[in-house]
Amino acid sequence: MAERSLRGTNLSWLSFESDEGVTFSERQITRYVCPDGHISELPFSVEAEIPPLWECRCGLDAKLVDGPEPEAKATKHQRTHWDMLLERRSIPELEELLEERLDLLRTQRGEKPRRRSA
Repeated sequence: MAERSLRGTNLSWLSFESDEGVTFSERQITRYVCPDGHISELPFSVEAEIPPLWECRCGLDAKLVDGPEPEAKATKHQRTHWDMLLERRSIPELEELLEERLDLLRTQRGEKPRRRSA
């Protein structure tokens, strides 16, 4: 009985399985068009939900031909560093911290710290 040796068979990409008895699902070709006029034709299963947008090879969003209009995504206000800082501290607290740091810098320079008015 001849044994099959696996030495040198590139197991990382080679498969010993065949396609016999495999039935593929039905396919439908969908077309997408981007604003630059590029057309992308993609096969999808007839059972799959077809996305209304597809990223084109140029990076723009291509729309499904004869498909529903894509829903506009709600844009969220981008929080800045200042917004996050104001969530943690009030303006008077920030002014007090600023004065403390400025006094520290002035003493390091050899200057007299300013007197705080209460």
